[in-house]
Amino acid sequence: MKKKRRYLTATMPDGYVKTIGPTSDGFTHYWRIVAILDNGKTEVFWGHTKSLAEARRLKTATQDAARMRGWASHVFDIAELVETPA
Repeated sequence: MKKKRRYLTATMPDGYVKTIGPTSDGFTHYWRIVAILDNGKTEVFWGHTKSLAEARRLKTATQDAARMRGWASHVFDIAELVETPA
């Protein structure tokens, strides 16, 4: 049986909206890191996971990444993905 392809949308705390798809994967959460570099520039990293627990593990790993990459600061956000019409 073929899996249903759908669009998934996350709304971040700052109002940014991200839609992924069409996908048949079972993603449940979207995560985003906004990192401020020492030179004032910004880098953005993002992805999606199949559970909230998986996204939270990434948040913990972000602390190590911040130290290794020398970020001046960063924000890590997680938002639930909801199915939206195509």
